[in-house]
Amino acid sequence: MKHLRDMVLTFTWIFWLSLSARCFSQLQPRPPQGQQVPCFFIFGDSLVDNGNNNGIVTLARANYRPYGIDFPGGATGRFTNGRTYVDALAQLLGFPTYILPYSRARGLELLRGANYASGAAGIRNETGSNLGAHTSMIEQVANFGNTVQQLRRFFRGDNDSLNSYLNKCIFFSGMGSNDYLNNYFMPDFYSTSSDYTPKAFASALLQDYSRQLAQLYSLGARKVIVTAVGQIGCIPYQLARFHGNNSRCNEKINNVILLFNSGLKKMVQNFNGGQLPGSKFVFLDFYQSSQDLSSNGTSYGFEVMDKGCCGVGRNNGQITCLPLQQPCEDRGKYLFWDAFHPTEVANILLAKASYSSQSYTYPINIQQLATQ
Repeated sequence: MKHLRDMVLTFTWIFWLSLSARCFSQLQPRPPQGQQVPCFFIFGDSLVDNGNNNGIVTLARANYRPYGIDFPGGATGRFTNGRTYVDALAQLLGFPTYILPYSRARGLELLRGANYASGAAGIRNETGSNLGAHTSMIEQVANFGNTVQQLRRFFRGDNDSLNSYLNKCIFFSGMGSNDYLNNYFMPDFYSTSSDYTPKAFASALLQDYSRQLAQLYSLGARKVIVTAVGQIGCIPYQLARFHGNNSRCNEKINNVILLFNSGLKKMVQNFNGGQLPGSKFVFLDFYQSSQDLSSNGTSYGFEVMDKGCCGVGRNNGQITCLPLQQPCEDRGKYLFWDAFHPTEVANILLAKASYSSQSYTYPINIQQLATQ
């Protein structure tokens, strides 16, 4: 049934593309009824990776059970028990099927978008190399450039028509977490914490990130969601290593993260203020959302906010979820799936909040971004 549905969607795209060519590209491919934007392109790390790391040599992989235990496709490479944030957001945007990983997307499938995210990836190229191979942000942007080249063939080389099409799409970029987790806060492997003060490191990251996002803009991105880094000092991985007396979380780490987040919000303001004409950037505050879920978890139905559902050691956070390990039974009561990543329930809650309200989005919510 799923295969038949995908074939129908593909033939729909072929029909509209052939019609567009015959009408001198005056018509553009139309998305299926109920789909609010024609395509969705995703950049990021393991919070949104859906299988791009499966075929590369790295410890940052999740294509084994019990990852995906609650996902219809099983262990696809998603670093959680079920849907990621962007899976849930794609459903809210009306996409009939999930966005494919770039490693698997081919041909006409790219008209719906692609997910370029890679576990352990960061803004800086060296970030995450302690875990093995990965696709950094600059490489993800380059992969999108290759996608644009492929899409140009479907538009018969009509750049104006292609750009008009891409301008309507949603772009999501969630980067920065690993630049702290698997770089700045790992002094035995990286020298950045001795090379940069926290403020200088945030500035260096933002300078690089600004160039990368501007490159996406030059390739056609106009509606862009960028995410703040979450409360890394409160994830099970850090709680397992933290022995503070006056705080549950490692606030030293959280305070360093805030330097990056505040700069990122200012960057969004500058982009929207004319630095990138015609763009609409939305700042998604993962820091505030993770703080709310951690502090007020019981009001959302969570009972365990400081331990992973699956993992080893203190807080189930010293070693992440191992192959065939038995996870907790009631996953809906856990905020965290493993040492680093939220459960499906947490991802869905955040997707719904950021889509239809402005609890965590600035200056507009994602539903408004899609319709503008």
